[in-house]
Amino acid sequence: MTLSHVAVAGPGRGARARQVLLHTALILGGLVMLFPFAWMILTSFKGEQQMLHSPLDWLPAPWRPENYTDALSALPFGQAYWNSFYIAFLNVVLTLTTSAMAAYAFARIRFRGSGALFVLFLATQMVPSQVTIVPLYLMLSELGWVDSHLSLIVPSIVNPFAVFLLRQFIRAVPIELEEAARLDGANRWTIFWRIVVPNIKPGLGAYAIIAFLGSWNGYFFPLIFLNSPELATVPLLVARFAGDHGAINYGLTLAATAISIIPMMIAFLVGQRRILNSMAMSGLGGR
Repeated sequence: MTLSHVAVAGPGRGARARQVLLHTALILGGLVMLFPFAWMILTSFKGEQQMLHSPLDWLPAPWRPENYTDALSALPFGQAYWNSFYIAFLNVVLTLTTSAMAAYAFARIRFRGSGALFVLFLATQMVPSQVTIVPLYLMLSELGWVDSHLSLIVPSIVNPFAVFLLRQFIRAVPIELEEAARLDGANRWTIFWRIVVPNIKPGLGAYAIIAFLGSWNGYFFPLIFLNSPELATVPLLVARFAGDHGAINYGLTLAATAISIIPMMIAFLVGQRRILNSMAMSGLGGR
């Protein structure tokens, strides 16, 4: 074997070794993060006696799939699922609509103070929602929207992060496409819907998944604004389970929790690659 072969083989083996170490570390990290989820699923099949006397046992003995049927019969999951789903759907549609239009205005329409206004708009993202909850509650109370799903839908349709993300995608769209459409007689509205929106579908899809998960997981605002049991969302229903049933039955509580995360798991598994790719692409058009 010549020296050139040794020189080529050496770095190749080193690169493969680093790749093996990297994948090993990622697999171990994934297993660590998967552990609480696996423990929750397995514990949801345990009986109450096993959890109280042998909480560290990994496998249920015996298995109790009845926990799921008991949880479904004890809680109105059907109504809560529908409430959470249609609230999340409307939040996604309305937020994407308003954010895409605002992002196009900030990315393409030049006006005095646009940069300062955009920075000020993004700064509102740093204000915790708990700080503004009192004036928001008073405002929604005056409108008669307390104990109504409108209190969860309307305030969420303006999102600074969505505007920022979509603005980055719009800035990556070649301006020549819009100029060519303008020469053909297209106005701003036509350019936005027929040229810009189709070219930012990856960003729209990524944020749609993020917005859906955020709305489905939302607990703070439903807790503040919703009082009627028939209006409860899934997280609010699961949180009220222990209070409605006296002493906590951990098997039923974890079974109810497992049922509540099914849509989140589906959304994440379907859209995880799109989210990561879109986040990586969103910085390519900045200038």
